[in-house]
Amino acid sequence: MILIDGKKEAAILREELKKEVLDLKARYNKIPGLTVILIGELAPSKIYVRNKEKSAKEVGLKSEVIKYPDSVDEITILNKIYELNKDDSVSGILVQLPLPKHINKKKVIEAIRPEKDVDGFHPQNVGNLSSGYESSIPCTPLGCYFLIKKVEPNLSGKKAIVIGRSNLNGKPMTQLLLKENCTVTITHSKTKDLKRECLKGDIIVAAVGIPELVRGDWVKKDTIVIDVGINKTEKGLVGDVNFEEVSKVAKALTPVPGGVGPMTIACLLKNTIECFKRSI
Repeated sequence: MILIDGKKEAAILREELKKEVLDLKARYNKIPGLTVILIGELAPSKIYVRNKEKSAKEVGLKSEVIKYPDSVDEITILNKIYELNKDDSVSGILVQLPLPKHINKKKVIEAIRPEKDVDGFHPQNVGNLSSGYESSIPCTPLGCYFLIKKVEPNLSGKKAIVIGRSNLNGKPMTQLLLKENCTVTITHSKTKDLKRECLKGDIIVAAVGIPELVRGDWVKKDTIVIDVGINKTEKGLVGDVNFEEVSKVAKALTPVPGGVGPMTIACLLKNTIECFKRSI
């Protein structure tokens, strides 16, 4: 069984991006800039944003984090986004989710110019991805895609099972796999006989938020299994896949932690650089 090392692959990608930033600086005397807006004091969000900032600086990006208290009003956030939209030194804008209940997520996402939407959540980018046009691609599915391709470069004709239908991962993951000529089935927590569906898969991407849902007898031999889940349990952090059981059957498997997570941040940096290149 191949253990897909997300930390290692993310480090390789960051090195490539570092060289690209140096090249862009030499060619245009400018560097890509990423601005993150963080609202409130949620510990996971603060850790995630800190890791983003550290990685951005590591590859040579201009990085800024703008912090607001939970009590900030919606119009303040929207006005800041409009200001950043006009700032040529900002290539990418990211508003860290989740947001406080009094701030409308849809309004915030749609306020970011599509060309600066490094999360790939703006409806224009979502539409472009599903239509096969150039777009920013959500970072988590993009990271999953790169990890799958490391194991199997040619995905044409493969049967892929995506567990989870979120805008964050399930739906964009499906579009990426369709583009590779996979036959894709989207499943979720309400799917009847999910085990039977999984047993058809050459590729399984689990992103449904149910601890250790995918068991060893759900996976056929030589399947690539990507575990996007991260769940706090009594025994610590676990994914949506039972690692111990599935590792005995699968061709390749991502661990939790250390699998998809590091690639998500590396892909955010890649998206920022791609936004910069499209703006030149």
